[in-house]
Amino acid sequence: MILLIAGVVFWTIAHLFPAVAPGVRSSLVNKLGEGPYKGLFAVDILLALGLIIYGWRSAVPVSIYVPPLSSSQVPVILIAIGIVLFVASVAPSNYKRLVRHPQMTGVVFWSTGHLLANGDSRSVVLFGGLGIWAVLEMVLINKRDGAWVRPDSVPLPKSMLTIVVAVALIIILAKFHASFSGVAIFSTVLN
Repeated sequence: MILLIAGVVFWTIAHLFPAVAPGVRSSLVNKLGEGPYKGLFAVDILLALGLIIYGWRSAVPVSIYVPPLSSSQVPVILIAIGIVLFVASVAPSNYKRLVRHPQMTGVVFWSTGHLLANGDSRSVVLFGGLGIWAVLEMVLINKRDGAWVRPDSVPLPKSMLTIVVAVALIIILAKFHASFSGVAIFSTVLN
């Protein structure tokens, strides 16, 4: 469990650093250059992901609470919304006109869905930790960047493409969920 906790903490610190200490970030970029700084950031994130994956697989889950909606479709719907928002954050879409931080909001939906379906210790650490990180990230970015300026509208086909890509991603993640998490979902539908 220590490795999982370390991975979530490392992920959180690496991501919050630019919002918490923009001056230090700028100083590092000036000293190292933009490329090397981004390279260090990428190494930090890969290290955090490695710790999270290895920590998840090696942690022995202990029940903390009975998940209230483990047999409901609500967690699946929340996770699907989270994936759509996550995809919307990297693709041109009108979702960015509705939600200031689609990626972070997507993480909150994704983590909430998982916490409603899983009540074990490693789920609380991973999904609870990443959900808290996403909320903190939004608050700090809002404080740093000030008032939200909505982006321009994009053509409807581009927004619809976001849904198509998100649905494809959901199917792929559902199909291979057991491979990376050890937990099979939709096995009767997709196998």
